[in-house]
Amino acid sequence: MNKILIVFALLLFNCNSSAQKQKTETENTYKINKTEAQWRAQLTDMEFHVLREAGTERPFSSPFNSNKKVGIYACKACKTPLFKSEHKYDSGSGWPSFDREIEGNVAFSTDKDLGYTRTEEHCATCGGHLGHVFKDGPRDTTGERHCINGVSLTFIPKE
Repeated sequence: MNKILIVFALLLFNCNSSAQKQKTETENTYKINKTEAQWRAQLTDMEFHVLREAGTERPFSSPFNSNKKVGIYACKACKTPLFKSEHKYDSGSGWPSFDREIEGNVAFSTDKDLGYTRTEEHCATCGGHLGHVFKDGPRDTTGERHCINGVSLTFIPKE
């Protein structure tokens, strides 16, 4: 009986068909297109992993988690403004979180890589992976939590 349960559990958690990995929305064409070699030359290994391979940085590893300065968070790869500091909040998730994006500068797609549906966020200019948006954000504003990899961002302080 235990063997049957173990086999069932393995099948349940390892069933990840190619259909689940497909994006359900058409891929965007971006204003900035570079080869893999060009991106690798421009970005650190971790930046490349997150921005170009849709990786995730370790939680609580970004210095932006505690950044309280006023300014703009921009795409690390192309400097497109993505989020305003006034919309940043501490979600406790371990990643920089915002309750909204700068409209038009963030693109969205459907991500089913983990076997369930999430909304993935990309820079609308270069297509760099930023993170995901969830509907568990502050109820008094948008109700959204844009959970962003800090390594995908650069901070531009207000002058």
